Amino acid sequence: MNIYDVAKMSGVSIATVSRVVNGSDKVSDRTKQKVLAVMEECGYTPNVFARGLGLDSMKTIGILCPDISDAFIAQAVAFLENRLHKYGYDCILGCSGYDTEAKKVHMERLLSKRIDALILVGSTYAGHGKDDNNLSYIYEAAQKTPVFLINGLIEGENIYCCYGDDFQAVYDVTSELICRGKKRILFLCDSYSYSARKKLAGYEAALTDAGYPALNELKFYTKNRIHYVRDMLLEQKDLEFDSVVATDDCLAIGALKYAKIKGMRVPEDICITGYNNSQLSVGCEPELTSVDNHLEKLCDNAIDNMLKVFQGEENVPAKTEIPCNLKKRCTTDF
Repeated sequence: MNIYDVAKMSGVSIATVSRVVNGSDKVSDRTKQKVLAVMEECGYTPNVFARGLGLDSMKTIGILCPDISDAFIAQAVAFLENRLHKYGYDCILGCSGYDTEAKKVHMERLLSKRIDALILVGSTYAGHGKDDNNLSYIYEAAQKTPVFLINGLIEGENIYCCYGDDFQAVYDVTSELICRGKKRILFLCDSYSYSARKKLAGYEAALTDAGYPALNELKFYTKNRIHYVRDMLLEQKDLEFDSVVATDDCLAIGALKYAKIKGMRVPEDICITGYNNSQLSVGCEPELTSVDNHLEKLCDNAIDNMLKVFQGEENVPAKTEIPCNLKKRCTTDF
């Protein structure tokens, strides 16, 4: 028996049960008595999570990410920690890697610390949708504490997601390249995550709408390492492409180094776009055109929603999509 069971049996929301547990005056006497009756009948004793939504909070948030060495992930964790500290919350960080079993183990470790909420950073945790059996550990975690996912979407009770509109962002940049006469646009990606699949779908849709085929020979999945990408492209002796859409700035810079070795002028001979608008995009030469997915906004949204849940607010949005925009620099001619 947990707070979710009490809410279901009482016919009210989890937030309402929390308010009853914490003695809030925002609950009618009738509803309060109904909830208390269910709790008494079932022998329910409020746990740390139920109390944590009120005054007896542990003031500790768990943050789980796959790899803190990744620039995007590291920046997200920095944003989250800074904002949480302002509200007096401590953070416990776990790095799970990308293996499903390892994710489960690290999540269980964080939950054992009696955290008030769990923040998942990265679309790798979104799996392949609601019917993905590998997501069961996240649904189980959400029965114990609120779960907030940054840069991915999982639909389920007590799970709150914030993500960029990756489909539209890549659709727009691919369309821009097509309008500039580009016909063989290389797609560079380093994963099959929720975010990566949305980016691929945007790329393919833009080509299809323009009447071009989405050729498999122009879709490359590779390690997110600059020199690895450069060398991988140099090995493709018969591959021809006139532009690059990369799903990370690191991948795009690998393509930029390839172009330099091949003696190609950027952007005259080849246009290259990155993603995340990281410091890498302005640290290379020429500076890189890159999609800004507004990572800080994603993190702020997660914290804002977390605080609303803690305060017992109704109708906290389960999913929030934030538009991306393109930062045009020197590696494109549009």
